Amino acid sequence: MAESAQGFSAARRLLDVTEAVRADPGLPRAALAALLARHGERPSDLERGAFTEADAAELRAAAGRMAEVFAEQDEDRAAAALNALLEEHGTRPRLTRHDGHPWHLHADRKEGAGWGGWFLASGALALALLLTEHGRIAWGACAAAGCGRLFLGAGTGSARRHCSAACATRERVAAHRRRRRAAHPDGES
Repeated sequence: MAESAQGFSAARRLLDVTEAVRADPGLPRAALAALLARHGERPSDLERGAFTEADAAELRAAAGRMAEVFAEQDEDRAAAALNALLEEHGTRPRLTRHDGHPWHLHADRKEGAGWGGWFLASGALALALLLTEHGRIAWGACAAAGCGRLFLGAGTGSARRHCSAACATRERVAAHRRRRRAAHPDGES
């Protein structure tokens, strides 16, 4: 189960599912179910009859839409995208505590909505909370060449641009080497 120090994290679930689908757009239903179970979804809700192949396809499509929000770097456009998702898929959020989880904010599926609608509503709510808490976009896609992994950057300080310290370091070293080559085109140091 993916728990943060404070408890359940809808933002972490959103990130993990979205990144898994980006890595494998045809991620099998069973793999999606296992990932959701690790994030605390009830196993009975993820059995084949309750979480079908069609549900998995809907969830994969929703993850694709959320990847677009993760890639947005402009706060106003991100807020507009989140508001549109909340308008289209949202329900009244509520505090809940179930299955051993601590209290957390929960977005239920609208009447008749599927797994994709639930994922979009709960994901939009999670990112909206991050945006309001930090006053800026606190997520993104790694800016390192050849990476692009999604990340949550909800810590204090300036906004993150990289998924990890390793990617940030690689980018700084590459930029340094480019500057040195430009300053010394004959290879002199």
